[in-house]
Amino acid sequence: MTLIRTTRFTADAAEADTVLERRAKLLEAVRAAFAGPTETQLVRIDERTWVDTWRWDSPETLNAALEGAPRLPEAAAAFAVARDVTAEQGDLVVEDIWAR
Repeated sequence: MTLIRTTRFTADAAEADTVLERRAKLLEAVRAAFAGPTETQLVRIDERTWVDTWRWDSPETLNAALEGAPRLPEAAAAFAVARDVTAEQGDLVVEDIWAR
């Protein structure tokens, strides 16, 4: 079962490069420590608002990352610039095969 975890946050517009750098380091660290995510997308909604979507192939891989990732120094660094963080996850029901 494929799961999608979406995290929405804001960051100071002047911190955009920092957001990108720290997210890249976090993603690298998570992939090294856990089995996934298999795909990610980062969307910048406006000068301050971001939506980060990570795809996971199973609840077990997602749950392992959710338990362990907060202890990664890269997670602390990435979330140090994030404000108003909300997250949700759900099962992927339909995938648009034409997008690939």
